[in-house]
Amino acid sequence: MSPQAVRIAVGWKVLQTREAASAIMDYKAAFENAVRQVRDEGRYRVFADLKRRRGDFPHAVWRTPAGKLRDVVVWCSNDYLGQGQNDAVIAAMHAALDEAGAGSGGTRNISGTTSYHVELERELAELHGKGAALLFTSGYVSNQATLSTLQKVLPGLIMFSDALNHNSMIAGIRNGGGPRHIFRHNDLEHLESLLAAAPREAPKLVAFESVYSMDGDIADLAATVALAKRYGALTYLDEVHAVGLYGRRGGGISERDGVAEQIDIIEGTLGKAFGVMGGYIAGDAIMIDAIRSYADGFIFTTSLPPVLSAGALASIRWLKVHDEVRARHQERATALKRRLSEAGLPVMPSVSHIVPVLVGDPVHCKLISDVLLDDHGIYVQPINYPTVPKGTERLRFTPTPFHTDAMMDHLVAALEALWARCNIQRLGGRAA
Repeated sequence: MSPQAVRIAVGWKVLQTREAASAIMDYKAAFENAVRQVRDEGRYRVFADLKRRRGDFPHAVWRTPAGKLRDVVVWCSNDYLGQGQNDAVIAAMHAALDEAGAGSGGTRNISGTTSYHVELERELAELHGKGAALLFTSGYVSNQATLSTLQKVLPGLIMFSDALNHNSMIAGIRNGGGPRHIFRHNDLEHLESLLAAAPREAPKLVAFESVYSMDGDIADLAATVALAKRYGALTYLDEVHAVGLYGRRGGGISERDGVAEQIDIIEGTLGKAFGVMGGYIAGDAIMIDAIRSYADGFIFTTSLPPVLSAGALASIRWLKVHDEVRARHQERATALKRRLSEAGLPVMPSVSHIVPVLVGDPVHCKLISDVLLDDHGIYVQPINYPTVPKGTERLRFTPTPFHTDAMMDHLVAALEALWARCNIQRLGGRAA
């Protein structure tokens, strides 16, 4: 090839390379646009850099954007009973760390099953009056893995899901790929119409929660279970926001209402009322064994470290015999609702420990949250879409047994001032 031909060929390749490069997707711009959209909608989240102080819950130290350290009161923790600060829990975790070291060693199927896991699963099964329990790394994983796996074990399983079920339940049901129906929230008439229309011989499952964490309402467990049984359906109950908090020993709403033995699978978490981390299911031994044998989210995941399992075990055992903590928790939630209502603030109806205050606008919701933190040392995160529907943005307060009357008075006074400052209608509408 002549030198001129070589130059032409090389030039052509350079031109082709440039054209190809210009046609390649601008990945960075796509990510920037995605973040910009969240910002434009007023729901961009900035994490507060907090450090809890042992023995001083619900106080924490906040590192401001300027790098200064300030004392704040945490009002939105899901460590509902402060068990993450319980001396019995911490001592158990220290002991496990000294005895077994840091990690578990791998997946349960290969090298990661320890006596800590076995003992914790026995305790959880006993708590709910079931034949067995199975640990997962989080409540999200336990829901997602179990609900998708049930559709493997029961081909053709028809899922009936409450409209306000948690994202993890929705993901598990979708991932299973089987037929599914959504019934209106806590609407048993709608659920029955869907069950009645389904083939009688088909396997069915009703998936619902006990305490719905954003509104604070509670399902009618007894009626739901009775309806499911009438149509030959299994029941799957998410007790994530109820275990440890309700029932004489902390077994959840199902224990409180005396229906735990009638529910096929109870799912819960170790990361909220029990103050540690992890998720689990409890049910009939053969059903749990089948899920253990087929659930990808269990089989292919490194198991919980012994230190977490030991802490959760100690927390469950402690709460089983300290019902007075649950009584104090309910009293504090009732007291805060009363104070907010008396101040004319738009506290949403709630029959549980969840105390939501309606704002109704994402920008104002974040503004109030920011000012509470910056000016008043009150930490509460805004709850925006997609966690709640657009137009129902809110502040979600979770008073604990350790929130004092003085803390509540300070919170209510700050909210009253902010409602006027932001010019938000008392019913939670947009600014005028």
